[in-house]
Amino acid sequence: MLRTCSFLLLALLGWHSSAEAQTRRTPKTKANPPAAAVNSAQWRAEHYVVDRDSAYGNPYVALRKLMGGNRRFVEDKSIKPRQDRAALTNTEKGQKPFAVIVGCSDSRVPNEIIFDQGVGDLFIIRTAGQVMAQASYGSIEFATAVLGSKLLVVLGHQSCGAVDAAIKRPDVPGHIVTLVNSVKPAAEKTKNMPGNRLDNTIRQNVIDQVNELRDLEPLLSKEYQNGEILIVGGVYNLATGKVEFLPETLKDLPAFKPAAATTK
Repeated sequence: MLRTCSFLLLALLGWHSSAEAQTRRTPKTKANPPAAAVNSAQWRAEHYVVDRDSAYGNPYVALRKLMGGNRRFVEDKSIKPRQDRAALTNTEKGQKPFAVIVGCSDSRVPNEIIFDQGVGDLFIIRTAGQVMAQASYGSIEFATAVLGSKLLVVLGHQSCGAVDAAIKRPDVPGHIVTLVNSVKPAAEKTKNMPGNRLDNTIRQNVIDQVNELRDLEPLLSKEYQNGEILIVGGVYNLATGKVEFLPETLKDLPAFKPAAATTK
């Protein structure tokens, strides 16, 4: 059964609307909290901390965890979890990333930093313009089918060069043309849209890629339709550090059903 989840998801953290007024992150000088205060209920609430195991088990919780981490980053409250030697040791024999990020290769979009996550948390596939091909598909399927990741996020970003090239269609050398051609359908859809065409095309490209993954056979389409995984999209703002999860990709999402519950 399908349910409309956009307003619910945005309200869970109460942050997307209130953070719009913040146009640029301002670094703050703050003292480290006393050791006894860290991980207290109050501290966790103030830092929007969501339990990692719960996030791995439920994609809706995983989405809240990413939203909370990005909010920490924007507000300069990053806690940089699981980034020490102990985290490396704990993940040496295996990994259970709670989210898959299909993002752009742009060096200004460091996924673990902008979502304030650590070693073993995110399974990341990156290409210019987050353009996908067979190797990308296989990597994403590996993350869901083998590693058990249940949340997939297609992440575009402001001022994307690959998208800009798809709009302007310059002569480009070598295999770069394959990137440009992959984004051209999104650029065509935004020709007559009001507003900034580059921004519109960046958003449209993410929406198209989300739909591409939702329809990808034989694995992802079945997993998504069964409610075993969640596939959504967002756009990262280079100036503010905020990730806007696109409402168009948060509508009519399937109710989550663990894989065991969908087998007969």
